[in-house]
Amino acid sequence: MHHPPQPWYRPHEQQQPVPDNPYAPEGYTPPEPPPRRRRFGKGPLIATVVALVLVAASGWVYALGDGRWGGPDAPVAGKPTGDGKPTGDDKASSPSVTPTPSRTPAVRTPTPQRIPTSEELNAGRAAGDATAWIADDRSDLPRRFIKLYPLWIVGDTVVQAGYEKVTARRLSDGTEKWSVPLPASVCEVPNNPTPDGMIVVVYKSNRAWTGNRCNQLQMIDLRTGKAGWRKRLTETGSMDGTIMVNSAISGGTLAIVQSMKAAAYRVDTGAKLYDIPLENPGKCYPDDLAGGTRLVVSSTCAIGVDRGKSYHQLRELDPRTGKVRWRYRTQPGWSVGKMLSVDPVVFTTYHHEKLTDNWRVVALKPGGKPRITIDARPKGFTYCAGAGDSGGNMQLCPGTAVGKDMVFLGGIDRVGGYSLDTGKLVWGVKSSDSTLHPLRGDGGPYALVYEAASADRPGGVIRFGPGSADTKKQVLLHPEAARAVERRMLAGRLAYVNGRIVIAPSGVSGNDAEHQPRMLSFAPGSP
Repeated sequence: MHHPPQPWYRPHEQQQPVPDNPYAPEGYTPPEPPPRRRRFGKGPLIATVVALVLVAASGWVYALGDGRWGGPDAPVAGKPTGDGKPTGDDKASSPSVTPTPSRTPAVRTPTPQRIPTSEELNAGRAAGDATAWIADDRSDLPRRFIKLYPLWIVGDTVVQAGYEKVTARRLSDGTEKWSVPLPASVCEVPNNPTPDGMIVVVYKSNRAWTGNRCNQLQMIDLRTGKAGWRKRLTETGSMDGTIMVNSAISGGTLAIVQSMKAAAYRVDTGAKLYDIPLENPGKCYPDDLAGGTRLVVSSTCAIGVDRGKSYHQLRELDPRTGKVRWRYRTQPGWSVGKMLSVDPVVFTTYHHEKLTDNWRVVALKPGGKPRITIDARPKGFTYCAGAGDSGGNMQLCPGTAVGKDMVFLGGIDRVGGYSLDTGKLVWGVKSSDSTLHPLRGDGGPYALVYEAASADRPGGVIRFGPGSADTKKQVLLHPEAARAVERRMLAGRLAYVNGRIVIAPSGVSGNDAEHQPRMLSFAPGSP
């Protein structure tokens, strides 16, 4: 009797929390998953419609022929085991004996996680394993979740902003090269610096837990670590409030949205260039920005009680003058979400009713005309790897990467590449025990993918392309000694440059007992 392949995706299975989810518990550490489930058995396989391609060593499988996926289900996280309650001895042995006082449970002080050294990570390297370095930071933090921002690669350094400073580390060994302290905590940063390595970070008006504003600008030269000009954003009312701001850099221009107004400044001097024009005043208001080789401004329009009539507009501006180059408008009831790329322009949209449960990937032609719309839900891909659309940096969408004519989606237990010309899935693979994160395109339809460390296997970087699992090429294999610490980082922040991957958590806990390192990096070669 023929049994059809078992479905590999069950929407109601428990899923792991993901980085950048503001609703996840603070200081969360993922539970250990159960042992890896059995893969396909050794018995004969009857193929009537599709041919199955299986890579047993890592659990990737894709069904070719009619585009259906098949294979083992994703592992379900196990439940953490609770501590046993101490039992009291509160019974008197006889009426004449004084009762023994009930025992009070002792206050348990968790043992801080020990951070291994770079030497320890490299000591047990097997032949062909990548070399590693690990970077720690023992700055005194408040006992809450501290957000860490995207990684910037400038020259021979990797730079990151977090809490009250910006820190650069050498790419070669992770040692700190420089650090710029700030008077209060960072609250917003652009996705990328200027081509010559300048950045402007936004930090809070004071160190108070409540009542502060995100209105202080600090320019930093990331090549030297020298702090430049400082500036305070002007507020005149609710239209230009600074409770939350969004920023982007394109060329030498810094653009900032504050509440429902936006303006552009020179990065080198801080001088104001222009106010980003409101179109259809009273109906359209800017709400977010994307930078890089293009400056794209997102606006919400036709705001009203009936959200089904509201829509989003994208405009590309000349960063130097503010002149509009093109406009794109969504259908009513649809919102622009995250910008996956500005060249080519690729972004997410979602519907006003089901939000990120009903989402698409949209690509535009150079002049802002529609190119293709992709629905990746039938293959089980989730919006920004399950991170949702909680606001913040418009260019921060985990589990996505864009090539010249491809968009790569992953960040969960699968990864795949869709054509921006046809909208069709060109290839896809699935892991039975880990998560797969596209890093960047690697020529045509190929992509470099980070396979995160699992409970019993170290991570690595793999190249995939058409032919799916058959095209697997191991680019980096991380040493076994790094598996545990790598897994705890949850692939929160990733950067890949010149064959080296840098991994950082999306945030850290201020609780010393839950301390974890700031960065972990792997590259080929000898230690």
